[in-house]
Amino acid sequence: MPRAFVAFLLALLPAPTLHAADWPTFLGPTRDGVSAEKGIIAPWPAKGLKVVWECELGIGFAPPVTAGGRLFHADRFGDDIRLTARDAATGKFLWKYEYPTEYEDRYGYDPGPRACPVVDGDRVYLYGPEGVLVCLNTATGKEVWKVETREKYFFHQNFFGCGSVPVVDGDLLILPVGGSVKNLRPADFRQVKPNGTALVAFDKKTGEVKYAAGDELASYASPTVATINGKKTGLYFARGGLLGFDPQTGKTLFHHPWRAKIMESVNASNPVVVGDKVLLTECYGAGSVLLDLKGGKPKEVWSDSDKDAGDQSLMCHWNTPIHVAGFVYGSSGRHTEDSDIRCIDLATGDVKWRQKRTKRCSLTLADGHLISLSEYGELALLKVNPAKYDEVSKYDTGLEYPCWAAPVLSNGLLYIRGKGKLQALELIPAKK
Repeated sequence: MPRAFVAFLLALLPAPTLHAADWPTFLGPTRDGVSAEKGIIAPWPAKGLKVVWECELGIGFAPPVTAGGRLFHADRFGDDIRLTARDAATGKFLWKYEYPTEYEDRYGYDPGPRACPVVDGDRVYLYGPEGVLVCLNTATGKEVWKVETREKYFFHQNFFGCGSVPVVDGDLLILPVGGSVKNLRPADFRQVKPNGTALVAFDKKTGEVKYAAGDELASYASPTVATINGKKTGLYFARGGLLGFDPQTGKTLFHHPWRAKIMESVNASNPVVVGDKVLLTECYGAGSVLLDLKGGKPKEVWSDSDKDAGDQSLMCHWNTPIHVAGFVYGSSGRHTEDSDIRCIDLATGDVKWRQKRTKRCSLTLADGHLISLSEYGELALLKVNPAKYDEVSKYDTGLEYPCWAAPVLSNGLLYIRGKGKLQALELIPAKK
């Protein structure tokens, strides 16, 4: 059945119904950058993948999400944060929602959304850079509820504003607010003290607060929920380290400090969960650590903390590395000029290979391949191979810096964004 006709039928539905190939939240349905879709084109045509549709964007860095035939993306236009809904197959505009913002970035970065939307049933949630959390109806864009978290809980503006993506667990929407003690902003940001609202759980339908808990501040990683020791456990790589919590009550289960010593350092890469082990990685000095959570208390299996910078295993910036069969693949490096793509042995931290001068990249796994989008718009297809860097195809998409959002794969289309533009590419041929 033609893709456009399927999209037409889906557009008639009152609200999205999640499908196996939907990408409804950050890093996809399993929140690890892994797609279950098969049949990708490999190698790619010499001129690159077919552009099915593209559209102009406003200011922002967040990737889109998809659900039930619709695509949602967040941007800033003038003094408004805007959430836009489109037909995922054709790019046809469906609706938009806007609210005013006065957010200004302290470091001069574009003042648009950092966090992508989250779709759950007939609701879509958006967390803006100034701390506004809004819930909308997916079919109409009508506002259901709204909370101004900074006004309610107070926090000193983080380095680059608010950027964590909330997670849905049952009837709860869990948001890393990271509230701080209300006082003058200290000159040394390391002196900011938390006020017990690291995580705030809202009734996802009404916005009613169910709990506020956790003695941590906000980071740029996003919380996830995994099964650890046979128990559902929330994991949040907060500003100061890994916070383990009960997602239904907010009770802190453990905390493992992990942050570089310099003031202007952030944790932005999501934890990589493999069984009862969790990999943390950052690029400002601490590097990576593998934690064993058996027994409920973190134990370090290996760590970069005692290594020189040149000898550290993995130093991911904003990208979340991907685990495949005992090996982890990620873009390592704080700056463009010193970044590489590398593969490490999860169990030991040993570097199996590194490909230099790749610039900073974001990775998505699909059909035995890693799809890499560099911050300057180069799209590459890499075969998963722990023995060597195995490049199948590469081309310049024409997207402009910064391309900081990870590629999104949904129903055969690969969505990538750069400055001012979103492209939908045919990665899996449409069935006729």
